[in-house]
Amino acid sequence: MNIIIVGRRHGESKTYTLGSTAKAVMVGFLFALPFAMGASGYWLAERLADEGIFDLNAAKAWERDLDMQRQELQQIRKQTDQELEALTLKLAELQGKLLRLDALGERLVDVSDLHAEEFDFSALPAVGGPDITNTNLMAGLGEAYHSPEISQVLDELAERIDSREQQLEVLDDLMSANKLSSDTFVAGRPITKGWMSSRYGKRTDPFTGRLAWHAGVDFAGKMGADIVSVASGVVTWSGPRYGYGKLVEVNHGNGYKTRYAHCKELKVNVGDVVRKGDTIALMGSSGRSTGPHVHFEVYKNGRTVDPAAYIHRKPR
Repeated sequence: MNIIIVGRRHGESKTYTLGSTAKAVMVGFLFALPFAMGASGYWLAERLADEGIFDLNAAKAWERDLDMQRQELQQIRKQTDQELEALTLKLAELQGKLLRLDALGERLVDVSDLHAEEFDFSALPAVGGPDITNTNLMAGLGEAYHSPEISQVLDELAERIDSREQQLEVLDDLMSANKLSSDTFVAGRPITKGWMSSRYGKRTDPFTGRLAWHAGVDFAGKMGADIVSVASGVVTWSGPRYGYGKLVEVNHGNGYKTRYAHCKELKVNVGDVVRKGDTIALMGSSGRSTGPHVHFEVYKNGRTVDPAAYIHRKPR
């Protein structure tokens, strides 16, 4: 077998003669080359598949996973937006409630004439104290500040509302106590119409003409006129009594009680609770009396006092 190699310069050529052995080797090599290339390609494909680079099924699976993650992310975003909207509405509702409570508290403070410094609804409640749940803080190491989450803001707002409600409860108790104190405060006239006809102290007895002690004051008026309680209390007597005629006695607490005598008609019974200004009887002339009037007595700790001191009395 001859092999002719043509050169580039001047068309020169060389001829090589192959022996039978070289010829056999050459033919074998040319025959085995395609098989070697196929085997090498198969090995390379297997290697790439093992490394996850050339697996089409894996690529499709990744694409499916990515699509599912995108859908889940969209769902999470949608749910988060809905929850955020709900929390925003709740926050607005709590803020509106807090504003109403603050406005009500300020109005009640004004109405009740209490010290505004004790119930300042325009300022945050003064609170404080160590955070025993923070171990770093307990150790004195300190901790970096983190902006509060919306749930924390809602919790703080709820605490403010609870604080306002507690303030209002205390304010209501104070107002109730003040109202009760005002209602039981003995002051005013026991009649709606009439005039004072006899004062407290020594006077000439209209039946004997001698000096005698008069333990109350008399208010003359029209027969059947209203007799009113000068303070709230409980009726401890309602009926005839020697020298008084038809009598009503009211206990106002704190050592005070009042008597209304010579009545024509009694409007209350023993045990009744009366309020300041309630009609408890009608003016008459029963008992030891010279004409229609009401004999009014004030007792303090079991002893009579001058009712005139209570007629024009003002609450402190």
